[in-house]
Amino acid sequence: MFAAALSFPPACSALAADDAPRKAEACLACHGPGGNPTDPAMPSLAGQPAQFISLQLFMFREGNRRDPQMTPMAANLSNAEMNELAAYFSKQKPATPSHKTAPENAAAGRHLTEQHHCVQCHGSALLGQQHIPRLAGQQFAYLRTQLRGFKAKTRADFDGNMTSAAELLSEKDVEILADYLSGLTPLRD
Repeated sequence: MFAAALSFPPACSALAADDAPRKAEACLACHGPGGNPTDPAMPSLAGQPAQFISLQLFMFREGNRRDPQMTPMAANLSNAEMNELAAYFSKQKPATPSHKTAPENAAAGRHLTEQHHCVQCHGSALLGQQHIPRLAGQQFAYLRTQLRGFKAKTRADFDGNMTSAAELLSEKDVEILADYLSGLTPLRD
């Protein structure tokens, strides 16, 4: 996101000025209009719980979570700015996933979310709650990278629950989960 802030694309700039708070304009370059990215390596922010977004920005700012693009972007955000960004993105509608889950992974993926207690924390529809993110419809490449990071203990989480859960996953489980979760429709009732 840091490089994107330095060379903000004009097409996104016009959209951002109309629809997003000023601080969110730089976010849209990587996370897409309304927080719906086109780059599969970028996380979707649209419809994420506000508390989750604020917490992640705080973790980047404080150095508990590191990323070459996000750490510098969050470094100078005030708590009020983090909350404003979180409120904006949490109210955006997540895009319909472009990823289609492989048929053989649909049942296996659901089973893994129950076996590894994903549904207990992320909710039965995996839409997230409070400080826990929405997984349904999240970008495939991003999910796979994060699960691998938790498993390898290179990705920080707030309370250690994700690291504990991911340690038990095989590489095949990671692939199935990322495939399954990224194909789910992220709509709230």
